[in-house]
Amino acid sequence: MNKILITTDSTADLSPEILETRNIKIVPLYVRFNDESYKDSIDITTPELYKKVETYGFLPKTQAASPGDFEVFFKKFLDEGYKIVHISIGSKISATYKSALLAIDLLETKDVYVIDSANLSSGIALLVLKASDLKDQGLSAEEIHQEITKLVPKVSSQFAIKTLDYLHKGGRASGLSAFVGSVLRIKPIIQVNDGKLDVYKKSVGKMSKALDVMIDDLVNLNGEIDDTYVFITHSLAPDSFEYIKNRVEKEVKVKHILEGHAGCVISSHCGEGTIGILYIKR
Repeated sequence: MNKILITTDSTADLSPEILETRNIKIVPLYVRFNDESYKDSIDITTPELYKKVETYGFLPKTQAASPGDFEVFFKKFLDEGYKIVHISIGSKISATYKSALLAIDLLETKDVYVIDSANLSSGIALLVLKASDLKDQGLSAEEIHQEITKLVPKVSSQFAIKTLDYLHKGGRASGLSAFVGSVLRIKPIIQVNDGKLDVYKKSVGKMSKALDVMIDDLVNLNGEIDDTYVFITHSLAPDSFEYIKNRVEKEVKVKHILEGHAGCVISSHCGEGTIGILYIKR
């Protein structure tokens, strides 16, 4: 039987425990403050990131993993006899996916199968966990690639944004400019659609109202979602996490409710207090 390895990048925001337990390997992206470059969640943590933003008064730039990064990364595991299924941050969000493809060309290998998640954060993580499950079921790398590719358009990712500055300055969400400069009580909900970030809905008032919008959407889909995993992923928003978790546990039938913590690249674009609910539709 072929040795199979599931890999992804740091923007999947998977916990060290999951990475270790499931033997999932990651390639880090980068955050940069002028000439200072840090590997995402390796050289810098999310709390440290926010402290630097407060100190410097500006947001960091984020940088894709390079083809060279991937070439070194893939070669190590190929030399160990693995076939690799790599699930990447969406190609419309980051150049990281293209870097992975270029590395495969440089290595002249057919043993790396790259999937464009068309997503970010735990939207990627959901696909990674499903790929890990399929590996445990004995599927080949090619079969895992085929099955996970089918799931890509079924992933639903939405985030309630507490602070508008990060997304607006990063220019990542279309339609957000309409909210900037308006009443600060507006809490936009960003959704990933066709690999891009769009303003999906908006809530006015307390953050809990925005959370209720996302929870209600999930509850209304109850029975129409894959009940294996639901992620509640946030950037330093423990109270919002507990609020969502308590409602989801009571109102949604799901086997595993997982807490995700946004790493430095994701947090650089969404800001502190952001929280999302992510799941796969049937």
